[in-house]
Amino acid sequence: VSYTLDQYRKMKLIVLASAVVGAAAFAPNSVSRQGTSLNMAAKLKPKLQYVPCISADNIPEVGRATSGVAGGLAICIANDGGKLWALGDKCPPINQPLSFGRVVDGCIADPVLGTKFNLKTGQVAEGDWCTSPIGKIVGGLFESGGVPTYACKANKNVVEVQVDVNYKANYESDYWSGLLDAQGKSNGKYY
Repeated sequence: VSYTLDQYRKMKLIVLASAVVGAAAFAPNSVSRQGTSLNMAAKLKPKLQYVPCISADNIPEVGRATSGVAGGLAICIANDGGKLWALGDKCPPINQPLSFGRVVDGCIADPVLGTKFNLKTGQVAEGDWCTSPIGKIVGGLFESGGVPTYACKANKNVVEVQVDVNYKANYESDYWSGLLDAQGKSNGKYY
């Protein structure tokens, strides 16, 4: 097959354009948010407070974990030898529930990717990032990362977890500002 010089140049241009578009898809993008009257509300200061997470009837067996919600955050409550620990329930790198994991020797293991997290610190246990067969494939694409930990206490009726009760409102103030809700107003009020 022979090409004319014009066809050859067009093909080179198409290949170059494809490479640029492909590279642009993976380039970091930064979005600047300009302030408007809708999203210039002052942020609330962090406020740590114990809030109910699960009922005492739902405390997991030793070596197990369960999930709950405290202050709008997904929480994993783990039972290690009778001591309760509270961690974020979104397991990196793909955010499956950590509460499905097994608790052994001060760590909770992600059942899918095999990562073990220290219950006290939330950090990945030494050498235990994505150790399952599928984890070795997926984990190699991401940097290792831990999960947040929270103080917790149990009383006769409920397990309480100490969280920033203003976290969700601060997050949503950035996210929802300027977007219309079902009533057509950005603040959720009715007309």
